[in-house]
Amino acid sequence: MKSPKKSVLSYLAKNIFTVIGLVMVWRGIWYVLDWFDSRILGGNHAWTAVGGIILGLAILYLPDKDLKEIEKL
Repeated sequence: MKSPKKSVLSYLAKNIFTVIGLVMVWRGIWYVLDWFDSRILGGNHAWTAVGGIILGLAILYLPDKDLKEIEKL
């Protein structure tokens, strides 16, 4: 039988690793998008901002055909 302390530590460790993994993926995507903005689009932030908004709304809308996720903001 597991002790309560080990169970809590295991739970926290699992969640911390999940958060660290998500942050690392987000950081990598951020750097790739910065590279794309500077190299491909010539550093024009207006196009990447508008494109990011449109792409983000599409990603939120397409799975269940609504934007209820935005209500949480």
